[in-house]
Amino acid sequence: MGLVSVTASNLDQSVAGDIVEICGYWRTMSSRSFRVGRSVTGLGLFAIKAIKRGAYITTYRGRRITTQEADRRAARGASYMFEVNKRWSIDGSSRWNVARYINHACRPNAKPVGRKGGIVIVALRQIEPGEEITYDYGREYLKCFLDNGGCRCAACRKRQAFQRRRTRASDQRTK
Repeated sequence: MGLVSVTASNLDQSVAGDIVEICGYWRTMSSRSFRVGRSVTGLGLFAIKAIKRGAYITTYRGRRITTQEADRRAARGASYMFEVNKRWSIDGSSRWNVARYINHACRPNAKPVGRKGGIVIVALRQIEPGEEITYDYGREYLKCFLDNGGCRCAACRKRQAFQRRRTRASDQRTK
């Protein structure tokens, strides 16, 4: 998988305004099973109705470019590059690509699947209304982006909180 990064720090004010406009448009579309909303890691995609296991959620859309071009763009700070294979990548930076708002999780509820030279996102399990839609960005992403601050997905935050509580309890017992 390629590099995908969705955080509040990557968004400027014009993007935030576009998000509000897009969200208003989505509310009128009953066929959508998701909405863009605030997440712990910035903006995220949330289910607005139950999504069944194996169901199609959305397509990762954008211009198809060579992986070499994607690497050049990423070196200049571009985000949302999704590597389809060793030769091709999708530049998902356009704002109408709603799949770019799907955040990383070490225990995801969806997964990207290659279809006809593109990428579609499907549910790994039943996703409940209000639940954030997530998928695993892969090892390359974790190495490049998360080594400094660690993973901030829900599963990792719970594990870190549990470890902190255990350490504090251990420290109190030794005193």
